[in-house]
Amino acid sequence: MPTTILAETAASLSELKNDPMAIVASGDGFPVAILDHNEPAFYCIPAKAYEMLMDKLEDAELAAIVESRKLQPEIDVAWDEL
Repeated sequence: MPTTILAETAASLSELKNDPMAIVASGDGFPVAILDHNEPAFYCIPAKAYEMLMDKLEDAELAAIVESRKLQPEIDVAWDEL
C-alpha cells in the first residue's frame, strides 16, 4: 500500500539516532519525515516551523470565533459606564 510522505526530506530512525541535529538541519527549516521500515513514523519539525504552525492554528481559531460572532447584535456602551 503506497504511503504519502508530507515532507521533501526523509530520514530513517537509525539516521536520527546517530545525528539528530544533522537530520533537523537537512530539512533546511522544513519538516523531515522520519521513517520506520520505509513508512513515516513521525515528522521532525524545527522549533521555528512549529512556532509558525502554532501561530497559524491560533489565527484560524480566532477567525472562527470572529466569524461565529459577526452576526450577533451590537451592544451600545458608554465609556463613562465602564
